Amino acid sequence: MPRIPLFLAAALALALPLATSAQGPYKVLKTVKVGGGEGGFDYVTADSDNRNLYVARSGQGAHIGVYSLDTLAQVGDIPGVSGHGAAVDDSTGHGFATSRPITMFDARTFAVIKTIDVQGNPDGYLNDPFNHRFYVLSHQAPNVTVIDDKDGSILGTIDLGGAPEQAATDGKGHIYVDLEDKSAIAVIDAAAMKMTGKYDLSSKSGGCAGLALDAKNNILFSACRDKNDMVILSATDGHILADLPIGVGCDGATFNPATMEAFSSQGDGTLTIIKESSPTSFAVEQTVTTPVRAKTLTLDTKTGHILLITAEYAAPAAAPAAPPTPPPAAAAGGPPPGGGRPGGPGGGRGPRAPMVPGSFSIVLVGK
Repeated sequence: MPRIPLFLAAALALALPLATSAQGPYKVLKTVKVGGGEGGFDYVTADSDNRNLYVARSGQGAHIGVYSLDTLAQVGDIPGVSGHGAAVDDSTGHGFATSRPITMFDARTFAVIKTIDVQGNPDGYLNDPFNHRFYVLSHQAPNVTVIDDKDGSILGTIDLGGAPEQAATDGKGHIYVDLEDKSAIAVIDAAAMKMTGKYDLSSKSGGCAGLALDAKNNILFSACRDKNDMVILSATDGHILADLPIGVGCDGATFNPATMEAFSSQGDGTLTIIKESSPTSFAVEQTVTTPVRAKTLTLDTKTGHILLITAEYAAPAAAPAAPPTPPPAAAAGGPPPGGGRPGGPGGGRGPRAPMVPGSFSIVLVGK
């Protein structure tokens, strides 16, 4: 999942107050610093039935922290696992993390059962209760690896011809996956493990990184970065129903069937809430201000709460000094010093800001 440039995040942090909201029923109920190291983070996933929240941390001190959905206190840990996220199948009692190799664990004791070698670069994921399978998403081929929840065996792979970001299931044998680099949504037959079609979103937007589904009415909500909008379309045939504005830097979406609301989280510090009044009527209901970088989310279906994760970052270290002006002969041709794009050695982005120790937090949003 792409990061928001540091200069943009810093500017937004100054421009937006934390834990406030526009008029509407939702607000930030609390923000809890849970620590867990200064490693990276990506997805957050709620297991509402067992009242657990899974947060994967990567890099130095990598682990999967397990937190209570009721108190946000840590209740478990899977140490030494560096992944993007984790989800569980309540029927089998097994969980899976998109580490490399994939980590299969016991959802009650959090003990590792085994690791599963896969190809590609595990990133996003979906656990489908329809046939108890865990889908590993990868920007590199194979785009989808299908794992049996019961024993962790690999059942097959699926080629999507694009980079998958988020997937949604209707629970009836259909899976939908947004393809970030193709301005499209792939349609998968879960039983056949085969892509059966694509819905083109290019007339409205692209760079779509969040996907949610109203399974009852077969409506998809695709959160896109190119135009900062939510493209709403039929899951049956792909025809576009609406196109509404969201914040900058979306990286996740979810739908609450109890309230008929779609949620999109953005790295600019906004949570956009879209109300579905009918299968043909949609409107932005509210924009809640959240901490900057809280760009991924999950829904606790029992409480209706939205949970996000974020951290604070110190100012980035000073960039290295620019190289001396080359003599005229060098300036007339050849690559710049370092052999890459301007802006740093080899075309790099310069030093990254360090996470403020102990600042990693879980943000709870609700009515």
